[in-house]
Amino acid sequence: MMNVSPITIGGHTFTAISVALPKTNLLVVTSEKGYIMCGALDVALLNEKLKDRGIIAGRAVGVKTIDQLLDAPLESVTYEAANLGIHTGMAGKDALLKMI
Repeated sequence: MMNVSPITIGGHTFTAISVALPKTNLLVVTSEKGYIMCGALDVALLNEKLKDRGIIAGRAVGVKTIDQLLDAPLESVTYEAANLGIHTGMAGKDALLKMI
């Protein structure tokens, strides 16, 4: 099952996407500039093989719901996210507000 819904953080609207997969959930919250995602996100791939795309993204691990993803500290971020002031340890929702 897949669910796509708008969520509001600090007066700004983002898109939350959750996909129920066998034995796991895929979780993403996105803005027009970037996104945060569950542990399925391969930040090293984005930073190394796709560096030329300038992807703004952060990864949180151990999350099972969109609410947990928003509150969890980011475990890793892309170089482009770091350039916006997004850093490891930052809550997902705070990172999203820097992606406006």
